[in-house]
Amino acid sequence: MVATSTLKTKSSDCVSELVDRRHDQACVEKELDFWDHCVAERQRTADVAEDRTCQQLAKMFENCLSRAKKPTLHCSSVLVPEKLTRRIAREVLRLASCEPCGLRGCVLYIHLELDKGCKQLERVVYDATVVPTFELTLVFKQDGTAWPSLRDFLFMGTCFAPTFRHVLKLSPGFRLVKKKLYSSSAGTVVEEC
Repeated sequence: MVATSTLKTKSSDCVSELVDRRHDQACVEKELDFWDHCVAERQRTADVAEDRTCQQLAKMFENCLSRAKKPTLHCSSVLVPEKLTRRIAREVLRLASCEPCGLRGCVLYIHLELDKGCKQLERVVYDATVVPTFELTLVFKQDGTAWPSLRDFLFMGTCFAPTFRHVLKLSPGFRLVKKKLYSSSAGTVVEEC
């Protein structure tokens, strides 16, 4: 028996049709169970791989923010809302899913939107062995509702330069800009989240 994409479930009509053609009913049901298991196992494997990639991307965003604290952002710590990096990672994977090389063909620019404009934190080439097919620009947003802490005022004139902030708090919102490269349908997609 050959499994096809049109045979989705073990419906009684399907089984009775095959039995009418003189196939053994137990054999048919066993064969269908096998293919149902194969499809489910493949989906589970794909879900695990996607979750692992999502975790790696989230960790990469956290490491980027950590590296940029003192030299670029001039602060001692960055407060990131819970699950923000996971949400961003899922959106990046979603935008990369329709590309020919997937995430491997991505060049990712990471920025932080400040009061005075955007500051570039990092440029990441996901796989240097693949020619990039699209660019993503991730823009973290600063939480404008955060009040400066008393410690920031105390530290301001003592041991840190005047431009040094003690804590930078990020907003739960972000912006992703996708730009296709080398495509006849090249365009820009902006998503505010």
